[in-house]
Amino acid sequence: MKRNVLLYLLFLLSWAAVAQNSAPDTSWIKTNYTKTEQYITMRDGVKLFTAIYTPKDDSQTYPIIMQRTPYSVRPYGESNYRRSLGPNAYLMREKYIFVYQDARGRYKSEGNFREMTPAIENKKSNNDVDESSDTYDTVEWLLKNTKNNGKVGQWGISFPGYYSSAGLPDAHPAMAAVSPQAPMSDEFIGDDCYHNGAFFLMDNFGFYSGFDGPKTKDGTGYLSHFNAEYNDAYKYFLDFGPLKKTNAAPYFADPNSIWRQTTAHPVYDEFWQSRNIKKHLKNIKPAVLVVGGWFDAEDLYGALKTYAAIEKQSPGNNNRLVMGPWTHGGWAAPSWRGFAQYQFGTDVNKYYQEEIETKFFNFYLKGKGTFEQSEVTVFETGSNQWKYYQQWPPVNSQPTTYYFTKNGGMDVERQLSEPGSTTYESDPAKPVPYTNVISGHRNNEYMAEDQRFASRRPDVVSFQTDTLTEDLTLTGEIVAHLMVSMTGSDADFIVKVIDVWPAGSTVPAVQEGGKPVIMDDYQQMVRAEVLRGKFRNSFSKPEPFVKGKIEKVTVKLNEVAHTFKKGHRVMVQVQSSWFPLVDRNPQKFMNIFEASESDFQKSEITIHHNARNPSSITLPVMR
Repeated sequence: MKRNVLLYLLFLLSWAAVAQNSAPDTSWIKTNYTKTEQYITMRDGVKLFTAIYTPKDDSQTYPIIMQRTPYSVRPYGESNYRRSLGPNAYLMREKYIFVYQDARGRYKSEGNFREMTPAIENKKSNNDVDESSDTYDTVEWLLKNTKNNGKVGQWGISFPGYYSSAGLPDAHPAMAAVSPQAPMSDEFIGDDCYHNGAFFLMDNFGFYSGFDGPKTKDGTGYLSHFNAEYNDAYKYFLDFGPLKKTNAAPYFADPNSIWRQTTAHPVYDEFWQSRNIKKHLKNIKPAVLVVGGWFDAEDLYGALKTYAAIEKQSPGNNNRLVMGPWTHGGWAAPSWRGFAQYQFGTDVNKYYQEEIETKFFNFYLKGKGTFEQSEVTVFETGSNQWKYYQQWPPVNSQPTTYYFTKNGGMDVERQLSEPGSTTYESDPAKPVPYTNVISGHRNNEYMAEDQRFASRRPDVVSFQTDTLTEDLTLTGEIVAHLMVSMTGSDADFIVKVIDVWPAGSTVPAVQEGGKPVIMDDYQQMVRAEVLRGKFRNSFSKPEPFVKGKIEKVTVKLNEVAHTFKKGHRVMVQVQSSWFPLVDRNPQKFMNIFEASESDFQKSEITIHHNARNPSSITLPVMR
């Protein structure tokens, strides 16, 4: 992968203030704003580089909207202006004081960078610093040194979304509105690095090759640890072999590199637990707008769980959730009318930017207008409509168990007859690809891709309902309960929930005027997740499987809002590799980052589905 995650994010951020028919440019910003650059001193003496854009119209005071980022506040130099300001163009034209800051240790800021800096709840001295204190100190300086109205907001997407979350605990009293968007929250359980203990190989390998290499002397960039060029990621990583060779030249030879830190902690130990921001989201005072995308391949988990953590730990909070049909940061793009084979029938970004995001900041920072958005606003795929709820999951969402049955069936009626099991051979030398697209970078559409390429394989097992006689809407969390046995001592379990279209189906063309897309028997992925089997009972204390012993494996999938239309079917696929999205499991209980080629072995894996050992999936059915 060629750093597509970082480059894609930077592209989205560069468009963050662009709205349909309202694209700003540098000359407009120069005409209406004055840029200054400052080093703001933190309580421990470290100085953070900050770019400040102030409206030239000084007839009134303005609120502050800030973004803290590890991705650079470029362009540097007071005569060099950004092409856009703030979360969207509507807010930019409303006039705010827009502030961008290089996070501690990144680019032109001083100090040492730590990814997802552990939070310190009981600070005892000025040397106890974290992202919360850096945010507080920055706000304090800005209030004293700009012509403002005394109110501050913060927003960010992805890593800057995490900084927004991290600024919430013990927030400055002037911090009135915060919007964590696709925020990282827990990198071992569900964001970016690992998912339920399974290492996300392709993304991490590409991202960390350039993210934290040696910094240039002027602080405006970083050198790559190495450059890997390939057009077929599946072939590249399969030929690469065991990952232990990544910890030496020509790859991540620097022992202080984040890749080395990440791979040195393959269990949920103190390193990861201390970086879990969710447990610190207590007694939150600012108004919060959490934003995420159903097709976000990086931080879908982070958005949902950040909202949930605030709800649980901050009674009486002013916290809202928006989940739309977006990829990572897609809500900041100029428009968003479709994704993969989904066509939404309208520009969902115009609605979000104008009616939700702009009104949120205007109301809480300027006291302008009203903000009466529902507690939860979600776009329901399948039916292609916005839904509004007062809690998440909605009160009418009923967990309903569907049991796997013989001959690949799936039914709410538990089968009482014997026998019932399905066996497949998982071979690390021939892992199941995560996509049918040959590419050198992640296929972003894999989260809605046709899964027939996988269902044809003998190492993927499928179960499906009968044809639906009425629409079936799922809104909430999905949990798979697998009763498994195997010949190896470890295995991954990928569970996919799929919308199977009936014969004769079509959807409108992606391009206007094009031919409709044929969807005959299309197996459209709705949600999927992986669990590394050795973590089935504890993410901190992995356990081997015993050959032939039947054990329960519970796989929690991220929440969903999707309608399976009448005439469709609900399918569940189970497999044990998802490559190279996820690294190969040698199917031997061990530290995979220390594995040699000889450690990788075939394993026969059995999914039991009978009266004594029923396998099932619990779906959140709307009643």
